Amino acid sequence: MIAAVNKVLVIGGGFSGMTAAIQLARQGVEVDLVEIDPLWCPLGAGITLSGPTLRALDTVGILEQVASEGYLSKDFDVFSPAGELIVQLATRPPISSKPIPGGGGILRPVLARIFSDKTREVGTHVRLGITFETIVQRGDGVEVTFTDGTSGIYDLVIASDGVHSRMRKAFFPEAPSPKPIHQSVWRAVLKRPPEIIRPSHWLGRTKVGVNPISDTHMYMFLMESREHSEWIDPEKWPGEMARLLGEFPAPLLQTLVPQLYEPSASIDYRPLANLLVPLPWHKDRIIMIGDTVHATTPHLASGAGIGIESAIVLAEELFSHSDLQVALSRFEERRWERCRLVVEKSARLCEIEKSGGSKDEHAQIMHESFMTLAEPI
Repeated sequence: MIAAVNKVLVIGGGFSGMTAAIQLARQGVEVDLVEIDPLWCPLGAGITLSGPTLRALDTVGILEQVASEGYLSKDFDVFSPAGELIVQLATRPPISSKPIPGGGGILRPVLARIFSDKTREVGTHVRLGITFETIVQRGDGVEVTFTDGTSGIYDLVIASDGVHSRMRKAFFPEAPSPKPIHQSVWRAVLKRPPEIIRPSHWLGRTKVGVNPISDTHMYMFLMESREHSEWIDPEKWPGEMARLLGEFPAPLLQTLVPQLYEPSASIDYRPLANLLVPLPWHKDRIIMIGDTVHATTPHLASGAGIGIESAIVLAEELFSHSDLQVALSRFEERRWERCRLVVEKSARLCEIEKSGGSKDEHAQIMHESFMTLAEPI
């Protein structure tokens, strides 16, 4: 196999960056990964895993462990605010040569640990608590100095340092910034009642959902329209989330309110924003992937998934072409429409929810998007 690269630097140790490192290192590429967080500890509560995301995790080689430590499901329930069942929908398994579940969930730090273990297992040189200081592109490589005083020369630098990327600001200054969408999400980790055996949504003026993430726990999310992204004192988060849940008189939801005041709930509040950087996503020997170029809201439960997919496709193209620029252009061609769909359709779903718009349009977008995402990448 003649690859376009022999030595690669990955900047950012999130899911996209770790996937790129895994897929390259396991086939013999020398990979350095630097992550500014010395603890390599992701923020967040649980994460919903769509069928296509589970297919990508299978490609990475961690689906079995995710299934063991998380929770898999094949359908989900939709309720009224009072708790009346509106419909039970089957999730669509992705197209694959092997059976892949239609959906699931897992605690985000658990998924990150599984990923980081695999990243090291395949031989990635991981360096925590540092990032780049300077990057100079030359004809035959990229010279990088790091914040700890060390340096290296690489065939390719993969920028996967997230929605607020320093790499994007430094090397793609013409790229847009993340755009607030005036909707926020509250998340919490709760003990799972025995009657919650599948993901469930309650649709009212806002939206509440729960998703099992293990045999004992689930995570809850609550979407809230909020015109301004103001700071809220974390000490007030439990009471604020409980207040918002008051709009949903469903008895099951109300029995969960006391758990919000327990430290183990790990409540997370986050104003939402999205980002879609126009092509190209590369300049010479620097390429951006994941949230660095296509950060999305959670309405299609596909943000992490499309980032993982992008890293898989990038590795495939780097091993399919000896010419680096051809490989990077092919990567962009394969990823643009799929990533654009997730960002733009998620944004439309957000607008429908905020305005109380057509539930038929909302359902149609969900159905058509999931059908498309089930297709091979």
